[in-house]
Amino acid sequence: MMFRFDVVATSGLSVPSNMPLLEAVRRTIRQHDLAGASSRVAVAVSGGPDSVALLHLLDELRRANELQLAGVLHFNHQLRPGAGADEQHVSELAARFGLPFLSDRADVGALARQERRSVEDVAHTVRHAFFLRGAASLGADSVALGHTRNDQAETFLLRLLRGAGPRGLAGMHPRSGIAIRPLLDCHRDELRRYVEARGACYCLDESNEDRSIPRNRIRAELIPWLASQFNPAIVDVLSDEATLMQAQHAHLEGESGDWLARFCEDSKCRAVMEARPLLQAPLAVARAVIHTSLSRVSGMRHVSFTQVERVLEVARGNMLAFDGPGVRVERIAKHVVLTGRPVGHRGRWRPDVPNSFHHLLPVPGEVHVEDAKAAVSAEVVASWAGPAGSREVAAVQMAAAERLAVRNRRPGDRFQPLGCDGRKKLQDFFTDRKVAREVRDRVPLVVDSADRIVWVAGHSIDEAFRVRDSAQSVIILRLKAVGGSV
Repeated sequence: MMFRFDVVATSGLSVPSNMPLLEAVRRTIRQHDLAGASSRVAVAVSGGPDSVALLHLLDELRRANELQLAGVLHFNHQLRPGAGADEQHVSELAARFGLPFLSDRADVGALARQERRSVEDVAHTVRHAFFLRGAASLGADSVALGHTRNDQAETFLLRLLRGAGPRGLAGMHPRSGIAIRPLLDCHRDELRRYVEARGACYCLDESNEDRSIPRNRIRAELIPWLASQFNPAIVDVLSDEATLMQAQHAHLEGESGDWLARFCEDSKCRAVMEARPLLQAPLAVARAVIHTSLSRVSGMRHVSFTQVERVLEVARGNMLAFDGPGVRVERIAKHVVLTGRPVGHRGRWRPDVPNSFHHLLPVPGEVHVEDAKAAVSAEVVASWAGPAGSREVAAVQMAAAERLAVRNRRPGDRFQPLGCDGRKKLQDFFTDRKVAREVRDRVPLVVDSADRIVWVAGHSIDEAFRVRDSAQSVIILRLKAVGGSV
């Protein structure tokens, strides 16, 4: 660990500004509406030169009545022996500015091993959770982070090399939730010169020299090589590309968000998407929809192009299912179903969730539904004089025979129970019939080629399939228990 020591007090002094740098920060704030005169901004300070420069620059804007400073936040990841000294240094820095100081700490290395995640991922998660708590405690509207134009270029390259779509290549946005990034138009060397010209103290993190870390290798080797061999302005080129991708990503986000609202039902660890509308959507929108859903359901794991294409193959019916990182993808009836893997699970895995069976029902023929401990059969009879349906037997129109299947309930299932005036949700039908919640997912549903419910086995047929001419041929559907009751 190396420190540069203060040679002047910083708060309240009239130290000459680097006006082009200050104007760049002012322009970024105004262009993206990051803060105003009444905004309370907390500053995240690691102790390094970029975040120290951020604190000084925002203090200049505070003194110009362009924003308010709510306090200083520091998170100690406990990854280095000198992390405690960094925390103490930032505490003293906040005191010199007369600002409240809040800190927190966690053993990020131990958490990463425990949760089988990367140190970088865990550090980001716990750090930003602290920023949310700290902002609330300080009454701040936002938390300013010290990411620079160089950081943006490194992020773009890192994600490009790992494989990323528009979301990843858009890099870091000027505003992400409560976080704002006023330095995204500033270069790292400009900030270093700025703090040194002010005689300000900062810390240097020796782990930034560890070239086993991909970002550090990009910073120390790849970008200098690209600058010397291809384009001296490579940092600006890459940063500008990220800015271009942000606009494209925002457009795709809007399109895919509209699609998801119309054709997808989801929960925290599951997404159920309609296959046909997915295939009819513009390819860019379909891929964005899949990428968003895979990322969310898998717990924000990296999503590759190959995974996205495999989901499209499932939607087309060319694959029945596959297991990806943190997620299982299945084609169930007319839906593509994504189910998240439980945290900490190892090895091959199949989700133990409802809505997991779908069998073709030949006419004549029979299928065994192991999940329901039942068998459902179908046969054609020349005429039928019996009741339209009972618990074990149902008579339906011959028109339903084109292609029958047996499945259990899906989100959004509706039908018109026999004798009712209109359609109703299957869930409401089960509630009215007092069907126990733990049983509902095992009730076999006979459906036609359009996935319309023909018979809720053991309960009711759909009014549309009621036999209206007993002299004509009909299909007789039967339900029988196999090793248990339905």
